[in-house]
Amino acid sequence: MQSNRRVFLKGSMAASAVGLAVGAGLLTPRAVMAAAWPQKAYDTTGYEESLKDLFGVSGVTASKDVNVKAPDIAENGAVVPVTIESSIAGTDNIAILVKGNPTPLVCNFKFDGAQPFMSTRIRMGKTDDVIGVVHAGGKLYSASKQVKVTIGGCGG
Repeated sequence: MQSNRRVFLKGSMAASAVGLAVGAGLLTPRAVMAAAWPQKAYDTTGYEESLKDLFGVSGVTASKDVNVKAPDIAENGAVVPVTIESSIAGTDNIAILVKGNPTPLVCNFKFDGAQPFMSTRIRMGKTDDVIGVVHAGGKLYSASKQVKVTIGGCGG
């Protein structure tokens, strides 16, 4: 009983300290993230333009070292599970793009020495290819998988 009380008190004190720091403006994660946010890449409506805005290059090479896992049929386009993994040395970014979406760039994950693996749920407006683009060594590599959407998730 005593150890549970101590854990609770320690957790409460830590949460209070973090709350005070955030309230005082000492912790501002949004300010840090906003500086690195590639807003133009997310607003672009073209596939090639999105890649150029995000990575600075747009030439993509198909690679078997990039693995895209997604369902063959997605019953609801608002929640399509996607997993992308890269076995290319020096992978520092993985992006997911869907050409048929109003804005092709769905998300971008940065890896700083971490294993290049990501899993998320995305929105798709209609049946299309889910494209995993990997940035490694200044070059872009990709793989894709077609997902048939029965109910659109982007306003469909």
